[in-house]
Amino acid sequence: MTEAWKSDFPVSWTDDAYVTRRGFTKSLALVSGAVCAANGALLALGGGPRAAPPARIASALDLPVGASKLFEYAGDRWLLVRLGEDRFVAVGQKCTHLGCPVLWKAADRRFHCPCHEGYFDEEGKVLAGPPPRPLPRLAIRREGDELWATTS
Repeated sequence: MTEAWKSDFPVSWTDDAYVTRRGFTKSLALVSGAVCAANGALLALGGGPRAAPPARIASALDLPVGASKLFEYAGDRWLLVRLGEDRFVAVGQKCTHLGCPVLWKAADRRFHCPCHEGYFDEEGKVLAGPPPRPLPRLAIRREGDELWATTS
């Protein structure tokens, strides 16, 4: 004999594991909210990106006008270029299109991405090609003959 509740509430055990759209959406919303709250809490507690300390990258005496130097700072690769006697620029070496390495072309006074023929001016602004954004810039501070990379 079957129990009374089974006849009053028939359950198809094959459909027991079926998840409805409403149930799935509810679970998705709860998990997304929890992830957002956790990220907000981490940022509020100081878990965000930290500014890298200033680092000596080169001596101005070792870099003639028009020359470039590749260096690493804060986990990224940068190109330092001496544009004039007292004018230096540092841009990210990663192209903003697909991340290919960017090269300094001293004869043309511009940066070139050889992968997809992207060109940037001496300040890192897009001149031609597929790159969607300018190259990131890094602040350079000169102390005597020493060049320092800073995040400010």
